[in-house]
Amino acid sequence: MQRRKFITLLGGAAASTAWPLSIRAQQSAQIRRIGVLMGYAESDPAVQSYLAAFRGALAKLGWTDGSNLRIELRWGAADPDRMKTFAKELVDLRPDAILGTTTPVIRALARETQTIPIVFAIVIDPIGSGFVASLAHPGGNITGFTTLDPALGSKWVGLLKEIAPHTVRAALLFNPTTASPLQIYMPSIQAAATSLAVEVSAAPVHAKNEIEGVIAAQARNPGGGLIVMPDIFNRLNRDLIIALAARYGVPAIYYSRALAESGGLIAYSDDFAEELRQAAGYIDRILRGSRVGGLPIQQPTKFELVINMKTAKALGLTLSSGLLSIADEVIE
Repeated sequence: MQRRKFITLLGGAAASTAWPLSIRAQQSAQIRRIGVLMGYAESDPAVQSYLAAFRGALAKLGWTDGSNLRIELRWGAADPDRMKTFAKELVDLRPDAILGTTTPVIRALARETQTIPIVFAIVIDPIGSGFVASLAHPGGNITGFTTLDPALGSKWVGLLKEIAPHTVRAALLFNPTTASPLQIYMPSIQAAATSLAVEVSAAPVHAKNEIEGVIAAQARNPGGGLIVMPDIFNRLNRDLIIALAARYGVPAIYYSRALAESGGLIAYSDDFAEELRQAAGYIDRILRGSRVGGLPIQQPTKFELVINMKTAKALGLTLSSGLLSIADEVIE
């Protein structure tokens, strides 16, 4: 009886020791769920490459969609109402974390939850938008990777003047509903414009059918140019903007390499795909227990200059060897 009692107690002790291990094993094998709300249209090939970069980075960190991870993907298509609908839909799924791209998407997500961790990418001004308290200490449930670099404004003016030296006027094309506040870039834009004798003016548009009027106005007199500001509206309508710039012979600089790849003259921006790769690292840390408010907001460190030579030749522009030598890519 003593021996049986000893064996029973021993077995019970072994079971109690094994139980936490089995629970831990079940937890480690648990399928985690993340929401992804892209502010762009699903048909945008460049955005698909950003998403592929995100998925690839997650896979390198051990997270594979359909294996130990489930990704709930939604597309905002540059439509604020659509973004609000999908933001609520994703929050109602109670995922472990949410990735969002563009300022309107994060604004919609922030309205829906103050608890689910949100990681953003391709957001210009997270502090000014009220998403975080500071870059170093975001606090709350939101952090991520910002495209904020106010000095980009001077780069756009300078590069436009260099590629099209006859430029004396430049319109800043943006939609106030979807673009980040223009004043973020205006100090650097005005400083560069003054030094290069270029007159700049804001050109807000609220609908697709207003774009042609802006570009046509720049073509009425010699020396007109266009700066296509960071804006998902501009991205959604990039084919129209590029076609109209070509039709009216207006040189334009764009905020994303994707627009130069689509036929735009020149683009200068940070590397959006890299932001999504880095965002995967934050998602990984959150899934493994890191507190979202303790992850600092990262600013861009890598920038790209892309020139479309076909478009330059169509506009009758002769590019300097110096400009071509500093380009990250020249599209023939």
